[in-house]
Amino acid sequence: METAGELAPAARILLGPGPSNIHSRVLKALSTPLVGHLDPEFIRLMDETKDLLRFVFQTKNTLTLPISGTGSAGMEACLVNLIEPGDEVVVGVNGVFGSRMVDIVERCGAKPVVMETQWGNVFTPDQVQATLKRCRQPRLVALVHAETSTGAWQPLEEISPLVHQAGALFVVDAVTSLAGCPLQVDAWGIDVCYSGTQKCLSCPPGLSPVTFNQVALEVVRRRKSKVPSWYLDLTMIEKYWGEERVYHHTAPISMNYALREALRLVQEEGLEARFRRHQRNHTALAAGLGALGIALAAQEGHRLWTLNSVTIPVGVDDAVVRRQLLDDYNIEIGAGLGPLRGKVWRIGLMGESSTRSNVLFLLSALEEVLQEQGYPCALGAGVAAAQAVYVAV
Repeated sequence: METAGELAPAARILLGPGPSNIHSRVLKALSTPLVGHLDPEFIRLMDETKDLLRFVFQTKNTLTLPISGTGSAGMEACLVNLIEPGDEVVVGVNGVFGSRMVDIVERCGAKPVVMETQWGNVFTPDQVQATLKRCRQPRLVALVHAETSTGAWQPLEEISPLVHQAGALFVVDAVTSLAGCPLQVDAWGIDVCYSGTQKCLSCPPGLSPVTFNQVALEVVRRRKSKVPSWYLDLTMIEKYWGEERVYHHTAPISMNYALREALRLVQEEGLEARFRRHQRNHTALAAGLGALGIALAAQEGHRLWTLNSVTIPVGVDDAVVRRQLLDDYNIEIGAGLGPLRGKVWRIGLMGESSTRSNVLFLLSALEEVLQEQGYPCALGAGVAAAQAVYVAV
């Protein structure tokens, strides 16, 4: 076996569905010397991280913490702790991640009540109400706030009262929206919410922030059966992150350093300013693409600022464009998933990656690549349209 060479990955501009680029302060935090996971200094950091997460989630929930694992671990943690065999669970499926929740519900031995709509569309309160009427006694309703596979942005405020009237809990996937789009856990009546670190928080993948309100926590504590996952059992994890500090697992120390620093950056920028930045860059990108004759794919009026699903023009080779952007410009954008594969590109403008310079550079590079493929677009048209948005704001 040959000796492995020095690690030297290319410096990419990450404009795909995640991860996003991270700030130099977060990189520095990752190199901070380790302490033990029960060290008093780390325990103080745990408390600070919980407070910062409450700020970002806009909640006062005591049980707010980062699960050791990626966003999918957060999804699984929320579901396996709440669901017991035989429960009815309403899941909205309008993309990949709703389908993933259905899979977990089935693995828990529960009965998924699937509510479907076209990929790229969102659910209306009437659809939710009609689905709840099909249920005998639903345990929870789970919706994806920001569907990463389609770029659809699901409204939540009018849905939570319907869920609670049915006696169910409201569970929300905010993996691609937390710290990039407005999300108010307490004000919107969300009982349980989870996210990931690698999207709008601009931290490496590896932790999944979750928050449970007291009602949801009582459901977990009153379970008749054991939580089917030992590692994700919140009745044990909360004792490690709470005042008892009972050992459960060795927390990823460096990742928690990084998350704390990423959250400090969010706090310093301010949520409203951060949302405005994401909205402005999304609007500029959409204008630039429109000038090139390229449309956004998600339902109009419900398009994410953080993840732009873009219709691939007829006659343009999906894979060739993505590869050329990567090889010639160091820009990563994402392919479509499922039924949208080969039909859309997914362009992420999340956290540190959501900048004016990235929008303009991507549009300039895309113009050149598309021209080489014979697609009729004027060089500079997309950039000029985006610039006009920035000048007007």
